[in-house]
Amino acid sequence: MSQSRRFCLVLCLFAFLSGGSSALAQPATEAAPVGRNPYPGQFVAPSLEGGTEWLNTTGPIELPDLRGKIVILDFWTYCCINCIHILPDLKYLEKKYPNELVVIGVHSAKFENERDSENIRQAILRYEIAHPVINDSNMVVARKYGFNSWPTLVVIDPEGKVVGTRSGEGHRELLDQVVGQLAAYHRAKGTLDEKPVHFNLEKEKVDPTPLRYPGKLFVDLPKSRLFVSDSNHNRIVVSSLDGTLIDVIGTGQIGANDGGFTEATFDHPQGLQLVGDILYVADTENHLLRTINLKTRQVATLAGTGQQGSFRGRGGKLRQTALNSPWALQELQGTLYIAMAGPHQIWKHGLKSDSIEPYAGSGREDILDGPRFEAALAQPSDITTDGRMLYHVDSEGSAVRKIDRGTQGGVQTLVGPHDLDKGASLFTFGDRDGVGDEVRLQHPLGLVWHNRALYVADSYNHKIKRVDPITRTCVTWLGTGERGNSLSPVQLSEPAGLAIAGDQLLIADTNNHRILQVDLVSRQTRELIIRGLTPPAAAQPTQDDMFRGETHQVEATTIKPGESLEVRINFSLPIGHHLNELAPVVCKLTAEPGQTIIPPEFLAERHTAESLETAATLQVPLTSTSGSTRLTLTVSYQFCRLGKGGVCRFATQRWEIPVSVAAGGVEQLALQGSPQQ
Repeated sequence: MSQSRRFCLVLCLFAFLSGGSSALAQPATEAAPVGRNPYPGQFVAPSLEGGTEWLNTTGPIELPDLRGKIVILDFWTYCCINCIHILPDLKYLEKKYPNELVVIGVHSAKFENERDSENIRQAILRYEIAHPVINDSNMVVARKYGFNSWPTLVVIDPEGKVVGTRSGEGHRELLDQVVGQLAAYHRAKGTLDEKPVHFNLEKEKVDPTPLRYPGKLFVDLPKSRLFVSDSNHNRIVVSSLDGTLIDVIGTGQIGANDGGFTEATFDHPQGLQLVGDILYVADTENHLLRTINLKTRQVATLAGTGQQGSFRGRGGKLRQTALNSPWALQELQGTLYIAMAGPHQIWKHGLKSDSIEPYAGSGREDILDGPRFEAALAQPSDITTDGRMLYHVDSEGSAVRKIDRGTQGGVQTLVGPHDLDKGASLFTFGDRDGVGDEVRLQHPLGLVWHNRALYVADSYNHKIKRVDPITRTCVTWLGTGERGNSLSPVQLSEPAGLAIAGDQLLIADTNNHRILQVDLVSRQTRELIIRGLTPPAAAQPTQDDMFRGETHQVEATTIKPGESLEVRINFSLPIGHHLNELAPVVCKLTAEPGQTIIPPEFLAERHTAESLETAATLQVPLTSTSGSTRLTLTVSYQFCRLGKGGVCRFATQRWEIPVSVAAGGVEQLALQGSPQQ
């Protein structure tokens, strides 16, 4: 959201540099010389106390725990397309500065539904966020930092002082410069802590599912086919309407590769539209339109450069025009209409042309009716047609709109707020049936036309609603309004896609990772299980296995013959720190070739040791009553404040141990770790 949040600022926006600017300065042309602080801190950063709950970590984080790290606070709300757009920038910085930088998301909700920690947890999983997030549901932390718009980034230096803020998106280069120069300065000063930290992420707590956050649906009724954008699996799934798996298009890995079905890659695709044998795909996070030729089984790129387009772009040649989060598609009379969520517009592409261009929306984010290019839209997220008119949902404005395609046509709001002063339509939402302007929705993401009515996925109300476009009446059609997965009564969880299959309504029940089939007359509901569908293969690890920890040389030890040897590792941790209760102590034991003391199958695997507070125990099986070898034990572990702190350190140590088996030897081998800071 780029609109200002209307609450009184408790603190002014923080100054940057002695000149008093409230924003981060633009990158210098040359790095600051060693000895001069390139970005002096202005004052100590306010605490992060006051949030409802911490997510993506084991417990609350206090800024003093991160002293020595550069910290970026990301004030965001998960509905917001601008907030979504900066996540790749933050991931880039986290990858480039893994030991220097810690990002903390401060989720400051716009919609009521976004105040719920479980819904935020689902957003963290859906957006694949790998840093801690605090649910600041009451805006306590936001007010401490003078927040007034989404997204806002605050940079804190390794000495715990705020150095500047920046609002909006598109700041990767600036932040890269700031973090790089801060790291260089504080490294030279000796105030940079480059020891790795680890956070226990929400993704480590969930099991794989055949579908993962399915987004949009398309039904090919003549051939009884269903197309599903399996968004977080980065693929398109094709099944019959009775649940028989037909095809999977895409490897499941993130990318933008064209090619055959088993070679192509996507990045969180959404909208789908079939025209003849060509399936059009809104490849949302690649900022591309893709085509899938179902006859030749080839995926190709139709439009976009792969870079996010600017706001209020003018369009142009297909492959020379940068797109901005294409979210949904609708073909009508040879024209493909695109709900372009990023610039708050509807775009169009004549299927026989080589160009793409805006069709409706000024680019201003608001709900304003009027002529097509004067009207304001707010993150259009789905689009449908009755064969003559276009209809779309503006998710950030919680409204259902109509677009007249005539030469004098314009945009009209059917249900929901519109044309309110100072952008107030963007903050007018709820759950109220009724007529026209009195209707209240909450971030609707799905829309489909059927039999003179519009069915709306009122996503943040966890409902399906039915709108009569003539009378402008809106009624709840399905769902209790409570998040859940029951089928009797029917509960939904942020549904995002709808399609009609004869006398059935199909629902992408997104956060429940399922497709529902609903009889349009009786409203009887069942889950459509796609038989034979499995999650994509996990990406192969690419991390460097080279050991970088500390190695201890242990004196030669004689061990007693028997069934096993108990190895006890005593860790020397900082005062007040314990082993992380939620993370395994992972052990890998190797030995010299040809040894007969330990079973080869035990040596081939990694093992989890039993752990408690500051020690861990590993039982090593023995197979011989005599012999000798040299063992190498590598142990990886995490430790944090009292074993439950939000900031956990990651460490690895190794012991080299010459051993022999003989009567009179020890039954337990005690190893001592080196002190950790």
